[in-house]
Amino acid sequence: MEQEKKIKEIMGEYQAADDEMLPSFIEEYIRDGRPGVSKIIGQAQKRLEKLRMERERLERLRLYEHKYEKDYPMICGIDEVGRGPLAGPVCAAAVILPRDCEILYINDSKKLSESKRESLYEEIMEKAVAVGIGLVSPAVIDEVNILQATYIAMRDAISQLEVAPDILLNDAVTIPEVSIKQVPIIKGDAKSISIGAASIVAKVTRDRLMKEYDAIMPEYGFAQNKGYGTKEHIEAIKRIGPSPIHRKTFIQNFI
Repeated sequence: MEQEKKIKEIMGEYQAADDEMLPSFIEEYIRDGRPGVSKIIGQAQKRLEKLRMERERLERLRLYEHKYEKDYPMICGIDEVGRGPLAGPVCAAAVILPRDCEILYINDSKKLSESKRESLYEEIMEKAVAVGIGLVSPAVIDEVNILQATYIAMRDAISQLEVAPDILLNDAVTIPEVSIKQVPIIKGDAKSISIGAASIVAKVTRDRLMKEYDAIMPEYGFAQNKGYGTKEHIEAIKRIGPSPIHRKTFIQNFI
């Protein structure tokens, strides 16, 4: 007679099981009867239910993609990050995902932890049909204003795509000087999987860059504040003066 598996071994199997293995794992051990195993099965069932709900949410995020995919096969989501900081560039990302692409937990980048954004960034870069990134420097922001700089970053991101998009789903804006059909969506980063992906790529790209600046100019705390106007950041500007990556038009009240 086959020896009964120890609960510790079953827990190890559960922890090693990926999402697709959960139904067969539950089926195998649901009749075990031991309280310890029942507890593990309960955890697996909760995890499976969470997965089901996430896939339902993801399907709702594809509402705009489903609406346009028949007439526009290459759908590109566009978003930006970095309009508000006192330092650093504004960054835009353009992302074309495969049809019915499943990237679980994709969302508006502001609703995600840094570690989650990082892992999703890697998955997006691996699965995307094409990704384009546009960065516009503080000097250009000072010259043309932040709105126009944002448009430049978005146009640059589109131009970096290796595959031409048929339609652009934008987070709230209509980009001037772009001939491709555009659909501006208010709070689009939480309503479209393509825009959500773009928001994550833009956020992670810019955050990584600000960490690199922090290694060169640690006195401003760029790794923590990402260039935003925290109390400590403003005090550093007053004490030390501006750095080469500060936006002069944004800090004129502090110097």
